[in-house]
Parts: sequence; structure tokens; C-alpha cells
Amino acid sequence: MLREPFYDPQKSYEENYEKGPFGVFQNPEKYQNQGDPQFDFFGNKVYLPFGIPAGPLLNGRFVKAALDMGFDIAVYKTVRTGAYPCHPWPNVVPINLQDSLTLERAEEGVTAKNDYTEPLTITNSFGVPSTDPEVWQKDLANAVKYAGDGQVVIGSFQGTKKGDGNVDAFVSDFVLGARLVKKTGAKVLEVNFSCPNEGTAHLLCFDIPMVKRISEEIKNEIGNTPLVIKIAYYKDQDTLKNLVQMVGKIVDGISAINTIGTAVRKVDGEQALPGEGRLVSGACGEGIKWAGLEMTKRLHDLREELGMKFTIVGVGGVSNAKDFKRYRDAGADAVMSATGAMWNPMLAREIKEKLADK
Repeated sequence: MLREPFYDPQKSYEENYEKGPFGVFQNPEKYQNQGDPQFDFFGNKVYLPFGIPAGPLLNGRFVKAALDMGFDIAVYKTVRTGAYPCHPWPNVVPINLQDSLTLERAEEGVTAKNDYTEPLTITNSFGVPSTDPEVWQKDLANAVKYAGDGQVVIGSFQGTKKGDGNVDAFVSDFVLGARLVKKTGAKVLEVNFSCPNEGTAHLLCFDIPMVKRISEEIKNEIGNTPLVIKIAYYKDQDTLKNLVQMVGKIVDGISAINTIGTAVRKVDGEQALPGEGRLVSGACGEGIKWAGLEMTKRLHDLREELGMKFTIVGVGGVSNAKDFKRYRDAGADAVMSATGAMWNPMLAREIKEKLADK
């Protein structure tokens, strides 16, 4: 059942940032876990390896509300080393899709609709906005301290291109981002390699030598602090295997997937999201569940085949306890939900209650 989302897509990103979260996230009653946390997450015990990935939790208020609602892993929305604007409103649009968004369907493009109904697939187009580090460092540090027993706050970040083609500067910006996030006290860091137009092959995660270089330099900077890389869906198995071979012993975890890119148009053919370069945007929700599950299983099998130990974080289309179990069965050490959690802020509580009944 869809509830009032804690991020209001009818409002601008800036208004959500300043006035949100909404719905039951606005004044949440703190969830009372039973017993002791039993699940390991990068050396931290959590009550349930379930949370909200980078994206919906815009600032500390959103993170604290997620923790209070029972999401034991909360990822603070991806930040940069300098202030960066958000794309114009609208940033979230529902897609008219009744089944899976296959790669073939994504290539054809999809049509937007006016209402949010199940099965819910949306597109989001924010451009990875960020406040200045002077703002987000204090806010993130406060959120990290707020996490209670059995909970973990992850700091997500990425580098920013300056437009001059200076690759060394681009890499250095990732390293600076890692340094700034680590100073907040975040126990786990996540670097975003799955944002469009940040690499030489459209998505940075497909530029494997660059992923390796950046990951190595970040790990040299942050030492023993766990590093997770966020990646997209890999169509080619050999390419995915190459990635795992190159970075599987450098990084501590791999999170997959982010979104699947597709052109989104209105019924009349006009692009749904206004502005240059916004015809194609990332789809998420129910339609990409197949891809998230498949990537989780493939990463698990590669981890076994290559004798590695990285943690797998499964993301994509999780909207109920059954989805959580499917990801766990596929090999996910932890599971996260963005769209599903946004429209069902009670999701973590529902999953915990379902598991407790068994």
C-alpha cells in the first residue's frame, strides 16, 4: 500500500531540504527493537541489515527520521567537495509501466503518467546536488552521533569534474571528498560511481581502470574505514568480472544497482523533465527489481569464484518483506530500498514484524 511519501515530489528539492521530511517521517515515534543486534555490517552490529540508500535522505533530519522508523542503515545523500545546484523541478515523475523495465524497453523509452500507483516505478533527476562542506559536514556528523545501538550511518560522496579535462584533479576531488566525509565520524563511506556523465564511458563505473585508480587512492586516504562503491547494472558478464577482479580486494563493499537510464516522455512526446540533457534519466522502483536481484546473484557468484570477501549491498525495487528475503537469498549481505521506502515509510517495521512472526 502506498502511503504519503517522506519526500514530496510535488515540492522542489530545496523546499524538501528546508521543510522535510513529510508524512510519518515528520514526527516519528521511535521504533523499539527487541533483544540485541545480531547482524554484522562492516564490523558493526545492526538489528536488521536493511536501510535506505543514497538519494532520499537529503540531510540529517531525514537520516534521523529513518533511524527512528527502524531503518538500521541510513545513507546520507551523496555530497560533493563544493556546493552544487539541483536540476529544476520536477525531479521525480511516475512512469507508466506495469512490469519490468527490461534493457530493451529502456532503449525504447517510457511514458510518464500523472499519478503514483502500484506497481510503482519512477524516474528521478536531481543532478547530485550538494551543499557546501561547511554545511553538510556538521549536519552529517550530527546524524552519525544520533545513530543508536544497532544502527549505522553511511556517508556517500563523489567527485566533480571542473570542465577542463584534468583527470588528476578529478581523482583528487574524490579523495578530498573521502577525507571530508571521514572527518564527520561516519563509520562507512560510499563512493558514487553510478552517476551519468561522470566518466569516460558515460557511467564512471564502466571505466574500470579509473574506478580502480580512484578506489585505490581513496583507500590510501581513509585507511581501515570501510569503502563501498555504488555501481550500475552491467549487461556484460565479462566486464563485471573484470571489475570485481580489479577492485574486489581493494574496496570493502559493492552496492548495486543505482538506476536504469531511459528516455522519459509525456504522452504527447515532449520530454517529461524540462531542460537540456534531461530526456534520459534514471528509473527506479518496481521496474528495476529484476536487475538489482540479478546483479546481487552475479556479484555473489563472482565473490565465491574469485575467493573474495567484499560485502554485497542489494538495491532495487524492494517494497515488502518478500523482496527483502529474495535479495538475501540471492546473496546480499545488506538490502536497501529507496522508492519503496519513500512511499512506505513503515517498510522497515513491517519487515521486522514479518521476520519476528517466523
